[in-house]
Amino acid sequence: MAFRADAWTPQETERLRRLFAADTALADIAADLGRGRAAIAERVTLLGLRRNSTRTWTELDDAELVRRYGDEPTAAIASDLGRSCSAVYARAGLLGLAESNPPQWTAWEDAQLIEGYRRGVPVRQIGTLIGRPFGGLSSRAATLGIVHANQPARWSPEETARALELAGAGHRYHAIMAIMASEGFPERTIRGFGPALRKLGYGRGWGRAWTPEEDALLTRAYAEGLSLTPLRTQLGRTAGSLRHRAEYLALRGSHANRNGFRQGPDWTEDDEKILREQYGRVLTRELAARLERTKAAVTTRANLLGLVHGYIRPFSDEEIRALDIAYRTGVSIADLAEALGRKPMSLSKYASNHGYAFGRRPRHAITLAALLASEALPDPAAA
Repeated sequence: MAFRADAWTPQETERLRRLFAADTALADIAADLGRGRAAIAERVTLLGLRRNSTRTWTELDDAELVRRYGDEPTAAIASDLGRSCSAVYARAGLLGLAESNPPQWTAWEDAQLIEGYRRGVPVRQIGTLIGRPFGGLSSRAATLGIVHANQPARWSPEETARALELAGAGHRYHAIMAIMASEGFPERTIRGFGPALRKLGYGRGWGRAWTPEEDALLTRAYAEGLSLTPLRTQLGRTAGSLRHRAEYLALRGSHANRNGFRQGPDWTEDDEKILREQYGRVLTRELAARLERTKAAVTTRANLLGLVHGYIRPFSDEEIRALDIAYRTGVSIADLAEALGRKPMSLSKYASNHGYAFGRRPRHAITLAALLASEALPDPAAA
């Protein structure tokens, strides 16, 4: 096997452990070993090393922490300083940098925030100027009672009426926003537009009453066996909305699958009678073959009818004796399952619960009769 040029040698690993234990920063360790910082971080993780720093904090460490805390992930700061995250949190608390206690806002910062909101400057850009995180700006703006220029405080009656009119016509939210912006209304974001309409009582499909014309189109689609996809776009309804309306109207298709567009034969009263009588009493795969359906179709229909399987074929005395013989004579669990007509998984679970640990064994086909006949043979384990 070829030797990897970038493989870690025992000497490098030991050197890494010593430097890491000495609270050396990852960047310094990488420089010492001549590897990348990402490679050092990955190796530290694989070795399961953890920081337990006892080094005294210097003025440079504190200055770096004050500059970056609250703006960058604590894990990144801890890694660069060669300390644990808990040590960084503790030091930040001593320096008054805890996230629950940010520095007080100055008059200059408030003035920049108010003017930026008035002019519609992006919030993140204001944060870069002031040096505050995004969440801090939003919280301060709420305290000051100001609203961003691109997010007006409230909707006018004209804007509300126009939005509901376009939504009722079946337009998508993005299309409504574009149309209204071209008509001179304020530009809204999709994050605020949808909730605003829902507060007015509007909902896609849910809550918007079905008109007689829509019912007529849906009824014709089922009567003629047409696809419902074009109808979804035409009516501005979801697939779930069409399905629930079809159930309410008791619609059935005229095609081969008269219960809608699902695949598979319809369930007749005789089929369901057989299912009720035999489900849980015979193997599901045998019942599925008898009904000429898939196993999934049988279990799904049984669940809809509220039937409980509860099928566990008890082990007979003959099967228990065969299990003991198979264990002693080296027969694999898969061959035994085939001989007994059972699933290997369930048989293995039964064997484990009764103290038979088969493990890996070679495969050799065997019948139940041959297995029982081998009981008279000497035990190979005793040889």
